[in-house]
Amino acid sequence: MITAPAVLGAYLPATSFPWAVPPGRLTHLFYAFATVEDGHLTLPPGAPAHLEALATLRQAGASIVLSVGGWGAGGFSDAALSARARAAFADELMPLAAAFDGVDLDWEFPVSGGPAELVHRPEDRRNATLLARELRDRLGPDRLLTAALPAGRLQSNGPYDPAESYELAELATLLDFVNLMTYDFGTGFSPVATFNAPLTEVADDPMPAPLRRWNNVEGAVAYYEQRGVPRDKLVLGVPFYARGFVVASPGTRAGLYQPQIGTTDTYDWRDVRRTLLPDPAWQRHHHPVARSPWLYNEHTSTFVSYEDAESIAERARFAADRSLRGVFTWHLSGDDDEHSLLTAMTAPFTTA
Repeated sequence: MITAPAVLGAYLPATSFPWAVPPGRLTHLFYAFATVEDGHLTLPPGAPAHLEALATLRQAGASIVLSVGGWGAGGFSDAALSARARAAFADELMPLAAAFDGVDLDWEFPVSGGPAELVHRPEDRRNATLLARELRDRLGPDRLLTAALPAGRLQSNGPYDPAESYELAELATLLDFVNLMTYDFGTGFSPVATFNAPLTEVADDPMPAPLRRWNNVEGAVAYYEQRGVPRDKLVLGVPFYARGFVVASPGTRAGLYQPQIGTTDTYDWRDVRRTLLPDPAWQRHHHPVARSPWLYNEHTSTFVSYEDAESIAERARFAADRSLRGVFTWHLSGDDDEHSLLTAMTAPFTTA
């Protein structure tokens, strides 16, 4: 397995090109996504040109990793179902990944929790490990194999436990590291307006306590450690985007934890900074326990949970202080032109 210094990573969707990526700031860039279409793996349109555009990043020392899957991407359950299917999947993937420094698996999710229209099977849990083993063998010890794994405790079928989807301890032995998706704790699956990435558990959160314990950054890291994933395999995820809810009433907390009657479009940080923060209709609030800001617009009854440079830096410091492998973001193109969130995300590791 590759043993490397701190991971400073970022996902970059193919749909974001052209996008200026500052060289020397990242150790890993995850190019998203290759998908399974009609039973065959497909790279995003424009992938060769995108790789050429990323050459400067690689010359500065970053690894360019092909991420496969993503939310809404199907085909994994069938691809992992048998030894023959797993071999066929690897046969198709290896040529596509030849120009990359490794592969990142983003199967959302084996067994349950992903979009209801996708195929899920009980045997997915074991088969996900076997698929990772097949890819590990094909990639060899000198190329990366990583995976993006979930943290949020409410998914498409309600209460969710990552250990029911993945053999976490065994899977971790096959991976160079895990990109832990410590965001999406509050999505449209939540009955109330809540935080996208709360740092610690908030006692006032109406989520049932057995779920609430883990439905935050600190709790998710503890959960993965308890399930056998060592700290030096965990890379903490931070969101460069915001999530919004329309609430039935503001309550006494400017929409926080109020019943939601709909969600808004997802805002990138650049949208929040450019459009929402300067608008006096949006009142800013900050929670001392969740360590997250939020906005509330009383005219539209809209609640928006987001992270800024201060809260991103706090999460990165948490990762550094806990001796985690590093930090990554979904997604790089959500940042502003000054790269203020990227700067905040990397500082605790680059100044250590």
